Amino acid sequence: MVSQLNIRQIIEKKEESLSPYAVKSKLSRGRLKYEEPCPVRTAFQRDRDRIIHSKAFRRLKHKTQVFIAPLGDHYVTRLTHTLEVSQIARTISRALNLNEDLTEAIALGHDLGHTPFGHAGEDVLNELYHQGFRHNEQSLRVVDLLEKNGQGLNLTWEVRDGIVNHSKTREDVLGQSWGKVGTLEGEVCRIADAIAYINHDIGDAIRAGIITEDDLPISTITVLGHSHSGRINTMVCDIIGYSWAATGYNMDSPTISMSPQILEATNTLREFLFNRVYNMRDTLAETEKAREVIRLLYQYFNEHEDRLPPEYSNYSDDTERRVVDYIAGMTDQYALRMAEELSPTRTKGETK
Repeated sequence: MVSQLNIRQIIEKKEESLSPYAVKSKLSRGRLKYEEPCPVRTAFQRDRDRIIHSKAFRRLKHKTQVFIAPLGDHYVTRLTHTLEVSQIARTISRALNLNEDLTEAIALGHDLGHTPFGHAGEDVLNELYHQGFRHNEQSLRVVDLLEKNGQGLNLTWEVRDGIVNHSKTREDVLGQSWGKVGTLEGEVCRIADAIAYINHDIGDAIRAGIITEDDLPISTITVLGHSHSGRINTMVCDIIGYSWAATGYNMDSPTISMSPQILEATNTLREFLFNRVYNMRDTLAETEKAREVIRLLYQYFNEHEDRLPPEYSNYSDDTERRVVDYIAGMTDQYALRMAEELSPTRTKGETK
């Protein structure tokens, strides 16, 4: 009965009113493995649902964003960060008449491959693994292979492209040295990611007592706003206005960006966070202890590959690669418990 209602086709028909620069779901470049279309959902809606129902998505609630094992209940986790990115990205995408479903799917999947202990965990794996480690590449590996016991989620090309190319350089909110996104929806997610973490990391740093509101550079506050919501609103509205050509209502070339004044203030605020928060965080005892946990796990499982879960033998013939996949998928607490079991004398009392 449902298949006779042409629900998906009706939704796809509505997409024809989107911007000429928006990706239409029926024109997707497809999946790695062909599947019959869903009778109810478009290809991108189906991708979004697969991501939400994945195990990797659930584990994000127990993965660090910035501060490791915080005592308060209101610190950002990798999951709440992902939801904030999705909300910001959808707002921008809707305003620019882009494909909101594609935008949402990319945003929800962009951090699925992130390590325990945030960027501290990522940095250690990047140092230890001979091929290097980047969480965006691991996120793609999660959706292509690791989920569903080696079957992967079989997502569309557009969502996979947005996931693997969402990361930026240290220097610039709009930096693209790690790859250029192939869709405007992906560009929206890239910039929404920066807006989200810049603003919620300020809140967490204030909550942790590392900085105060008065420490924020006055030049950025004057331009962006004096409150969390005010700064986000300024950034989002500026992006929408500056990127208006993406709607297709004029003949300008489409781009997703900020005006020079807002971009400069945003980058200044981001640099402030690196100098006063992220680098300061890296000196905290909890951060070094987290690094030690990753090193311990990496060494142990490379020396005792028989202790890896048996399903990881399906993912790679290389022991080191399997170890990286296993550790990267751990939550903070699971990694801590595992390290305690393997070497209680080295980890006892070292983490909260």
